[in-house]
Amino acid sequence: MSASGAVEPGPSGVAAAPSSASARAPAPGRLFRPISAEDEEQQPTEIESLCMNCYRNGVTRLLLTKIPFFREIIVSSFSCEHCGWNNTEIQSAGRIQDQGVRYSLNVRAPEDMNREVVKTDSATTRIPELDFEIPAFSQKGALTTVEGLISRAISGLEQDQPTRRVNEEAIAERIDEFIVKLRELKHVASPFTLIIDDPSGNSFVENPHAPQKDDALVITHYNRTPQQEEMLGLQAEAPEKKPEEEDLRNEVLQFNTNCPECNAPAQTNMKLVQIPHFKEVIIMATSCENCGHRTNEVKSGGAVEPLGTRISLHITDPSDMTRDLLKSETCSVEIPELEFELGMAVLGGKFTTLEGMLKDIRELVTKNPFTLGDSSNPGQTEKLREFSHKLDQILEGKMKAHFIMNDPAGNSYLQNVYAPEDDPEMKVEHYKRTFDQDEELGLNDMRTEGYVTGLAYVRRAPGLSQI
Repeated sequence: MSASGAVEPGPSGVAAAPSSASARAPAPGRLFRPISAEDEEQQPTEIESLCMNCYRNGVTRLLLTKIPFFREIIVSSFSCEHCGWNNTEIQSAGRIQDQGVRYSLNVRAPEDMNREVVKTDSATTRIPELDFEIPAFSQKGALTTVEGLISRAISGLEQDQPTRRVNEEAIAERIDEFIVKLRELKHVASPFTLIIDDPSGNSFVENPHAPQKDDALVITHYNRTPQQEEMLGLQAEAPEKKPEEEDLRNEVLQFNTNCPECNAPAQTNMKLVQIPHFKEVIIMATSCENCGHRTNEVKSGGAVEPLGTRISLHITDPSDMTRDLLKSETCSVEIPELEFELGMAVLGGKFTTLEGMLKDIRELVTKNPFTLGDSSNPGQTEKLREFSHKLDQILEGKMKAHFIMNDPAGNSYLQNVYAPEDDPEMKVEHYKRTFDQDEELGLNDMRTEGYVTGLAYVRRAPGLSQI
């Protein structure tokens, strides 16, 4: 069954131009501030606007905020004191992401119904057990919970039931039966799967166990189809002519970009670097003169290796912190002693030291606003505090631990200080990738038959152009 009819009437109540008399400016400071109950300066902007229910003036409140482990969003809420009508919606404050995202949540306990969810306009929501789907662009974006998504679907289905019972009684009875099934889901009498598929990549489902891995939540990033690109209003890029090959090994390239923090014009430097006993990588560094923000990213300069690589280092001495480390975007990190796992694509590609990598992990974990203030969970806060303390002990050399890097693409590296001899504290394993790992890397759909033959033919006949 499709819930395409479950559209709330009208947008968020904002149907008229803002009135300058009743607008209140937001507090000074950063435009997007992290969610925190202790931040008294974070106040919404109030705008007087027309109510589409009674056509009198109500109030729209806009809050610009940042969700931990996600990105900036705009939360809008409308309420009318005359007729009581109210509505909320969210909009992504960033750009459409490079890839789409699909969240698959296995709801097994009542606690899963309280997970926070960001659902954008372009996201499709499905519950396979009920053959239920909410199509993209049939509802406005919402910042809610799993239970809130189901309640919203129920309200949408109930909206026109009085009219259906008069004109189409059979259909109304079937919808009533389906609504009963949706209400039963809220009690989690049996497990079910909630899938949110967003081609724009701007939807989000909370992981309450962060920074640890959530076994009930599967996150998949994928390349959009041409139909999805068209649905989002994106134009396909015209094929570009291949430029002549140049030797870039001794040259630093610069190109203009925008700062990811303040959006001011900035420059990105790019350099091709040869890592000893490894391969070539591309290092990109951006520095903003306006706000001082700095960032760096590493891309592999070669192809995907035939075998995946698993590097395990036993940290026994403070000098291990100075080892050079290259983490590609496809590499996951694991510290068994801390029961910690960092998934692929988190923190992006990095060329740093082991100490720098551990500090980045600590910053990612400790700067979570949900662990502070009245909204924090005492048990989770204590776990994160204990995690940070143990990580500090590893950094100071007071605690031994294992640092494991698993890269299915084989493009990650950890320095061997005994090279070219074997390192007694480091183990490097090469393994054959599984079908699922090849699928994530996009290798299963690659077709290279006849590539070498065709290339040899062009070399023998230089007068012919390669198509």
